[in-house]
Amino acid sequence: MSDPEGLTPLHMEKRAIFGGRALPYLLLGPQLAVTLVFFYWPASQALWQSFLLQDAFGLRTDFIWLENYRDLFAQGDYYRAMATTAIFSIAVGALSLSIALMLAVQADKAIKGAGVYKTLLIWPYAVAPAVAGVLWLFMFQPSLGLVARGLRSLGVDWNPLLNGGHAMTLVILASTWKQISYNFLFFLAGLQSIPKSVIEAAAIDGARPTRRFWTITFPLLSPTAFFLLVVNIVYVFFDTFGIIDAMTGGGPSKATETLVYKVFFDGRLGGDLGSSAAQSVVLMVIVVALTAIQFRYIERKVTY
Repeated sequence: MSDPEGLTPLHMEKRAIFGGRALPYLLLGPQLAVTLVFFYWPASQALWQSFLLQDAFGLRTDFIWLENYRDLFAQGDYYRAMATTAIFSIAVGALSLSIALMLAVQADKAIKGAGVYKTLLIWPYAVAPAVAGVLWLFMFQPSLGLVARGLRSLGVDWNPLLNGGHAMTLVILASTWKQISYNFLFFLAGLQSIPKSVIEAAAIDGARPTRRFWTITFPLLSPTAFFLLVVNIVYVFFDTFGIIDAMTGGGPSKATETLVYKVFFDGRLGGDLGSSAAQSVVLMVIVVALTAIQFRYIERKVTY
């Protein structure tokens, strides 16, 4: 079919064609450079450093093969940090994903002030992890915090400075609050992309809201949920360092010392660069393994 003058086809597909073979490489170059400089190069340096032993004065370095790894896995504190990381990651991941999904479902409804509601939920994502840690620390500070005073008035002897369980609870709450906004954005976008006609058809057939959510909405939302699961694993293993450092410093008595914080503590504060490098390599292997397991087993249940 042509236009009235019969000059140009109306359904002609328009494509942008770039000349030169070098253009794709020029466009990919900056991203590849960033990946090489900020990931592969530090990772290779950490791997090499994990085979070295440096003297106390930094004047001599010896190649000791796997001695750092042997010493690392002989430490009881390292297994304790693993257990702490497992508890912390499961709690933060489960809470942040479930709360964000619940809030996104409510925000997807036609309610008054939805724009303000969504904006307030997005704001915490703009807060730096260390700042988020300081905010929560002020609220729950045993002697000055408003929330801590309320807990004491209820008879709760709240003191995260001395009680390891209280400190872990506080770190989990702060880390969850920081990540809810990110998960909320993606869940809301996923919900808004689901055709309303499918939900309406199920409602006409007599399916109740709960049944519609678990049989229609959530399966269609599973690609978004799977993506957020992978992202949240990376978040709890690495990006929560600023929160822990600002709030507890790994204490009290290493009750909140996760694997990533132990890497910093042993390397930066303890001066044991070889052990710190070995820990970073083990941590990277753990995260890669968890990601591979998710893609291998959990992605099968994703409905695309």
